[in-house]
Amino acid sequence: MSTIIEQADRRTFLKTTSGMVAGLALGGPITEAMAKAAGSPAYNIPLGVYAAYDKAEFLRKSGCSYIEESVAGFLIPEGGDAGYEKNLQQLKSEHFPIKSYVILLPASLKTLGPEANHEAILQRTETVLKRAKECGSQFVVFGSGASRIIPEGFDRAKAKAQHIELTQKMAPLAEKYGVTIAVEPLNRGETNFINSLAEGVEIVDAVRSPRVKLLCDIYHMLKEDEPASEIVKYGKHIVHCHIAEKEKRTPPGVKGDDFRAYLGALKKIGYKGGLSIECFVYTDFEKEAKRGVEVLKQQLSEV
Repeated sequence: MSTIIEQADRRTFLKTTSGMVAGLALGGPITEAMAKAAGSPAYNIPLGVYAAYDKAEFLRKSGCSYIEESVAGFLIPEGGDAGYEKNLQQLKSEHFPIKSYVILLPASLKTLGPEANHEAILQRTETVLKRAKECGSQFVVFGSGASRIIPEGFDRAKAKAQHIELTQKMAPLAEKYGVTIAVEPLNRGETNFINSLAEGVEIVDAVRSPRVKLLCDIYHMLKEDEPASEIVKYGKHIVHCHIAEKEKRTPPGVKGDDFRAYLGALKKIGYKGGLSIECFVYTDFEKEAKRGVEVLKQQLSEV
């Protein structure tokens, strides 16, 4: 009698385990359930906020890993060399890292068109990269939409060639100082040139430098109706990311935008770099920035 029971139990066990193995092989509900039960670690990347450096301590306490500053606000301030030295001392005192700097160029310096001024841009860029290195920063963002607007009637191919030529001259400077220039695609409401990740990659591929890479700005992708799949397609070039809500460029949590498709794409490519909330107008900076970080952490944990 015991032998029959043992044989029956063995058959039941084999049926059960073979079903489980089949479920695992197909990656079905059993796999998902087991993964959840095992408590697989949530996706987590360093978060930061674009802000003046006097917000550093607040952002540290709000869960940020770094702050993102602007070139004109920190590296080349209105106070000149003395102003920069003051900023540098503040950075050394606070010990809160500046990962990156936005707005490399003012609108008056053109990268292309009949008023292109590459010599002045290269002089400014070298100062920026030198100081970024002194500050221990990783990236300088090359967006500067007003500097790269192709004038009406100007040959588009010539404009693109001008911009590539300039970026090729920037590359050795970036390599010299060990700071990466992140090419930033912008939406067509800000500029008419380099409006998608694909167009950004065209510049990166033309320059072919380890220190000229791609920035992924999810706000601009949303404005251009650019799908999250483009992140996967061009993921190998992406070194830094920005984010804001689509309608009014508000921090995550103000309008309630769901970024999980884009965050999931970053997870899919194994992205481990920074993600900065980049907004220029706040109703209440401390409340909205803190909430933005919380919302991003929550959405990241859900992808």
